[in-house]
Amino acid sequence: MIREALFYSKIDDDRVHCRLCPAECHIRPGGRGICGSRFNDDGRLLTDNFGETVTLAIDPIEKKPLYHFFPASDIVSIGANGCNLSCRHCQNWEISQEKTRTFYIPPEKLPETAAQRGSIGVAYTYTEPVIWFEYILEAAPKIRDAGLVNVMVTNGYINPEPLRQLIPLIDAFNIDLKGMQPEFYRRICKAKLEPVLETIRQVAQSSAHLEVTYLIIPGLNDSDDDFHQLGRFLASVKKNIPLHLSAYHPNYKLDNPPTPRETMVRACEITDKYLTYVYAGNMQIEGRSDTCCPDCGNVLIQRVWYRIESAGIDDKGACRNCGRPADVVTSKT
Repeated sequence: MIREALFYSKIDDDRVHCRLCPAECHIRPGGRGICGSRFNDDGRLLTDNFGETVTLAIDPIEKKPLYHFFPASDIVSIGANGCNLSCRHCQNWEISQEKTRTFYIPPEKLPETAAQRGSIGVAYTYTEPVIWFEYILEAAPKIRDAGLVNVMVTNGYINPEPLRQLIPLIDAFNIDLKGMQPEFYRRICKAKLEPVLETIRQVAQSSAHLEVTYLIIPGLNDSDDDFHQLGRFLASVKKNIPLHLSAYHPNYKLDNPPTPRETMVRACEITDKYLTYVYAGNMQIEGRSDTCCPDCGNVLIQRVWYRIESAGIDDKGACRNCGRPADVVTSKT
């Protein structure tokens, strides 16, 4: 469905300046921005992705990944077609970098769709929800009104003012921090690092729950210095931000070898020096999937892939052993 886009201005010769994300596209009549979803129609910036989703699925919340937000819950997951980055290693390139078939879900139908499937809410995920800005702005309040939650799995590439409008509507974010070097973002993602860091800072200062994912690519973002910078940065924002370290597998335009186990272990050990919660995502490493109490070491949440046991947390949301409040969201209140 076509809607007029938000956050743009007109410039000379009927060109428009999109100000939604740091790409800051200047688009000529008939042209499109890098995300593929915004186009110049005679001096108006329109978007043709409103409510158009590539899929609708039920996922464990842990798959987002979110380990500290309603553990063992399921969530309806939908995604737009397109992205405002052009990562050479994209794991979902068929739906983020290429045009594909979509179907329309009206914003007013989304709460019913989620509730019927026993979901805690809706996750805007799979590709990049920032390019779905207008849809989320309309759909998210309806999800909230139905007593459900909104989750955004994002690359964090958004300008500050649009982000300020989104944050109050989103209950939990997972932000994909792709590297710690500006050159990595420029060369591999065709983007800039600092806006992503600023998004993390802004979300961390809000009441929204925040977790961060870092995909480790051999030879590109896997040095000890990268891991120290990652740990130091997140700790400077908030030490208890859960960090998910993920193993890379060759895909799309990048054929670097898969992430070795020893690199994952090294990354965990280094970032552990700075952060309270560090997880190894898509690789089984003993003790690196469980959530433990930082004070007494008691296992609060035990995970074997998507089999979850929260026996270590009492009904008040605290460690059963020492009584320390668990840094886990288990209630909408």
